[in-house]
Amino acid sequence: MTTVAAYAAPAAKAPLERTTIERRAVREFDVLIDIKFAGICHSDIHQAREGWGEAIFPMVPGHEIAGVVSEVGPGVTRFAVGDRVGVGCMVDSCRECENCEAGLEQYCTQGATMTYNGVGRDGEPTYGGYSEKVVVDENYVVRIPDGLKLDEAAPLLCAGITLYSPLRHWNAGPGKKVAILGMGGLGHMGVKIAHALGAEVTVLSQSLRKKDDGLRLGADHYYATSDPKTFEELKGTFDLIVSTVSAPLDFGAFLSLLKSDGALVNVGAPEDPISLNLFSVIAGRKTLAGSSIGGIRETQEMLDFCAEHGLGAEIELIGADQINEAYERVLASDVRYRFVIDTATI
Repeated sequence: MTTVAAYAAPAAKAPLERTTIERRAVREFDVLIDIKFAGICHSDIHQAREGWGEAIFPMVPGHEIAGVVSEVGPGVTRFAVGDRVGVGCMVDSCRECENCEAGLEQYCTQGATMTYNGVGRDGEPTYGGYSEKVVVDENYVVRIPDGLKLDEAAPLLCAGITLYSPLRHWNAGPGKKVAILGMGGLGHMGVKIAHALGAEVTVLSQSLRKKDDGLRLGADHYYATSDPKTFEELKGTFDLIVSTVSAPLDFGAFLSLLKSDGALVNVGAPEDPISLNLFSVIAGRKTLAGSSIGGIRETQEMLDFCAEHGLGAEIELIGADQINEAYERVLASDVRYRFVIDTATI
């Protein structure tokens, strides 16, 4: 066991504070990672404040982890000391079910082991990236290409793959009209990736406040959803809408923006249930869907794609003593576009 410094929420809705946690000894197939940077995801706030249900405390959030390998177990073949690596939202799965065998570990039928606020298959609670080090099985670690800066790569481990996976699955590319709903930590990566895939990209945001950024990052068009004319003008326009919004939406209104056979895919997860008039999907054979992160293989593919196209996240680097302030700023949409913790300050 190794004792490391970390920032944890001691209880639901409590401010995060500096503490120490125990990391397991390196096993045969484990990689010990010196964490350099950890992104702050809106999911961290949902879970630290029990917005998605009962959680495990003390909680060390963080599933956007970028660092350097400092030790490997004797059976490790994929990584060596000094490698630049990342860890995303999961650190294990059953490895035997149909989904795991297909490279869809995120949909493990027995439940993937989450990087934090989870319980490992050894029965121990998992702790995330707001810490100095982490020990992870090599099969759930990915390589960060040299073309990406570690701090800008950290958010790709959640925000990047969360957008890349549905954009790939629903075939965003040349000849497709894609809308990204929400221009935040997830949405800004959706704009970059959809543009790099060759799609015609539209941002749908509550206001035009971030229009210049959206166009700079690759959007072809930018509309305010607070303007009723937007829904009149764009009716029947899109092949795919990816919603990154975690607040309640009028899904009927957004489904009306799809072409026949179009899909509205949710990656943002509102805390409350939604209601839907099913005629919104029946008319036009439309799909209302959801998507999680990607599997390990697809996450590596995403990192390689981002390196090839120069797609790091737009970040604001902070010290660990600014985490609680950063949470409040995320809730106020006051970040462009992802807070990243310099873990040397922990």
